[in-house]
Amino acid sequence: MTTQETSAPLRLDTPRAAPLPYSGRVPVKALLDRPEAAVGRRVVVGGWVKSSKEVEKSAPPPPLTTDDTAGEGKCKDVTCAEILQSRIPLIRSIMDVFGGSGYGQRKKRESGTVPHQPKVLPPKASTAYLLLTDGSCVSSLQVVVDSSVATPSRLLPTGTCLLVEGQLEGAEGKHVIELKAEKILHIGTVDFDKYPLSKKRVPLEMLRDYSQFRPRTTTVATVMRIRSALSFATHTFFSEHAFIDVQVPITTTTDSEGFSNMFRVTTLDQKAEKEKLGTIFETEDVNLEHVKAAAKEKSSIVEHLKRTESNREALAVAIQDLRKTSELASQLEAREKRKLRTSFKDDKVDSSKDFFPFQTYLTVSGRLHLESYACALGNVYSFGPRFQADQIDSAKHAAEMWMVEVEMAFSQLKDSMNCANDFFKYLCKWILENCSEDMKFVAKRIDNTCTNRLRQITSSSPEMMSYNDAIDVLRRLSSQAEDKKFDTNFESGSVLTSEHLSYLTDTIFKKPIMIYNYPKEAKPFYVRHNDDGTVAAFDLVVPKLGTMISGSQNEERLNMISSRIDELGLPREKYEWYLDLRRNGTVKNSGFTLRFDRMVQFTTGLSNVRDVIPFPRSCDKANN
Repeated sequence: MTTQETSAPLRLDTPRAAPLPYSGRVPVKALLDRPEAAVGRRVVVGGWVKSSKEVEKSAPPPPLTTDDTAGEGKCKDVTCAEILQSRIPLIRSIMDVFGGSGYGQRKKRESGTVPHQPKVLPPKASTAYLLLTDGSCVSSLQVVVDSSVATPSRLLPTGTCLLVEGQLEGAEGKHVIELKAEKILHIGTVDFDKYPLSKKRVPLEMLRDYSQFRPRTTTVATVMRIRSALSFATHTFFSEHAFIDVQVPITTTTDSEGFSNMFRVTTLDQKAEKEKLGTIFETEDVNLEHVKAAAKEKSSIVEHLKRTESNREALAVAIQDLRKTSELASQLEAREKRKLRTSFKDDKVDSSKDFFPFQTYLTVSGRLHLESYACALGNVYSFGPRFQADQIDSAKHAAEMWMVEVEMAFSQLKDSMNCANDFFKYLCKWILENCSEDMKFVAKRIDNTCTNRLRQITSSSPEMMSYNDAIDVLRRLSSQAEDKKFDTNFESGSVLTSEHLSYLTDTIFKKPIMIYNYPKEAKPFYVRHNDDGTVAAFDLVVPKLGTMISGSQNEERLNMISSRIDELGLPREKYEWYLDLRRNGTVKNSGFTLRFDRMVQFTTGLSNVRDVIPFPRSCDKANN
């Protein structure tokens, strides 16, 4: 709803502040950054009411007449006409009594009013004081609106959108300047009963259900400005280092890591008899759930035969049968642990009538596609959303998360590790130099250690250690700790859990660590094999959050990567396009992935990654 109300005429000689080029308004940040230069200027400001109050104006005292000031002892002459006029109400009352109903009806017709009608009092004069925020900075601008300019009741509710024209003046108290409204150009009212925000703080958990409104809160708006700064810093870093920005596809036929839980893309109705993602695990025509049920039944038979002792030969056969069934179940469970849960059987799902005539998924990583451009353009990077269908409720995970992915031709593991470390430091330094006001708010409202944490990153290097060294440290030091909460009986190829990483970064080193040379079971199929049996991969792990960056040198030898694909049982036909890069002009190359949402979380100190994502998506959570 647009409303135009005018009070005093505008003073056209007042200088105007430069507005934004595409909206004609001046951002609040531009005014509050240099308040002394803004005073006296006429501006148009737009934003949303954060808080408000209305103050009634006190009634002015009645003016003193000349006779009142002449002296208390002086009298005034009164004429007969004035005396008669002062008695008119009394005379009218007497005529009402003796004149009968005729006089009363005649008086009604003459006056044209209904007797005893209450008198409508004019609204009292008042002034509305509004704190207006437009998202450009933490602070708000105080706007002063006289009741003669607009009805205060329409302006006061929290969330009301206003476009105001007026003049900036000096203010008293905590506000350096304020806008004296001369004209209201627009009023966007709110449904007060349904609007979820108020003057009081709303918990971040509750705000997740109102993602369309939560950027109007100071906390979320601040986080989004920091997120924007990190995004800009990302493109700036790679532009300064001669990287080319490449957009990789979101839909893909390839599992880029070989063991991911992927969202399937289809336009067909899914029938109940079709295989569902991550729920059925099959080898040939054998179903895991059926095997488990058979093992349970055969175990009961063995127990029954043991009790009866009637047929030893039958018992021996039953025990051997149970052993084979249990071994088959173990094999299927091992396959589940390797997370090969997303491979759909081509002969089980008919994709010929689908939009894509083959099974297609939302990508979990763009590094394979990005590598094909690195093998032609040199150094490339990509920045976009990636998807994982993990049905977990974690403060560090969402189904859709943004990643910065990098691939560099003619580079090895050490080059990728150096680039990742430089990039991480660059982002931290950028925030310290360009987001000081927002970081002050974060330190006050969210995490008072945020600035020191970023300074530590920029002034030091991460602790470097191999995977085996990390295992040795955990075994040695955790044996001395009475309160250790994790297992240190590592098997071959064990993945370091979040508890392990937290103990290394938060308790032992108290700073980021970079772990390299992992066992092959812990990393994707395309990582290059080292001579010692490990693979050339690394992780940059930070305190509180865990893994921030994962990278590797990729396997450039055709025979080695082909063997790895066969070893994991991956559908070879889906990776032929990737193997062509090894057959034609292969080159040593490396790269890494930075989890961008976690970077925002690390910068701001928020405990849940969903609070740094504009529209978070997770299992059972996608309401807009």
